[in-house]
Amino acid sequence: MGDNIQLDDWFLEQQEWLEAMEEVMEAHGKERTEALFQQLRYMLARRGVANSGPALNTAYQNTIPVEEQPSYPGDLELEQRIENVIRWNAQALVLQAQDKNLALGGHIATYAAAATMFEVLFHHFLRKRSEAYGGDLLMIQGHASPGIYARATWEGRIPRQAIADFRQELLGGVSSYPHPRRMPHFWQAPTVSMGLGPMTAIYQARFMKYLELRGLKPQNGGKVWHLSAMAKLMNPEIYGTIGLASRETSTT
Repeated sequence: MGDNIQLDDWFLEQQEWLEAMEEVMEAHGKERTEALFQQLRYMLARRGVANSGPALNTAYQNTIPVEEQPSYPGDLELEQRIENVIRWNAQALVLQAQDKNLALGGHIATYAAAATMFEVLFHHFLRKRSEAYGGDLLMIQGHASPGIYARATWEGRIPRQAIADFRQELLGGVSSYPHPRRMPHFWQAPTVSMGLGPMTAIYQARFMKYLELRGLKPQNGGKVWHLSAMAKLMNPEIYGTIGLASRETSTT
């Protein structure tokens, strides 16, 4: 009986603490409640309470509450149809090239896995150069190039015969990997071989800010976007450039 009474008292005490935190949140908002909670964690850590330090990893979930998420600005059904067509054409591009038995190779999984991110970027984030804006620069993992070619063909920027001759540049086909020397009117920067893309993107962003701060480039914006898979980030030369980006806000 005595143990039950103690448990009931402990439960009621917990409820009082939780109600107190709810009152703090209602009176002062989420940010100040979070600050208070972190101070509590620090205090417990100093007293030697296990697993009470600041959280270094968050749960695998959306960190933006549902009530704070804005409505999606586009037509989800239409964008999904476009994405499906481009993903299909990207895979067909590679597979049809392999059917020629020329040992051309190619990758079908990279773009297929990242197609949704690419489409959201193209529809809602990337902005072209104009008098008022410096223009965005997109760098991709080279293995995803079939998807970019498929989309450019759908937009009428690349003739169908060019993608039919994928990796057959002597016949006028599109190049195997992004490089402005191969396709100067299409690709803006090289992103292959392994590890080159993230490094190029970080240094390009840094150099753009360098030019702006010295009056050599108009301060009219322009972002560098890079999409990369884990294999790229596992190269040892990447660590130094990622450190550069983390130290200098000019590359963000």
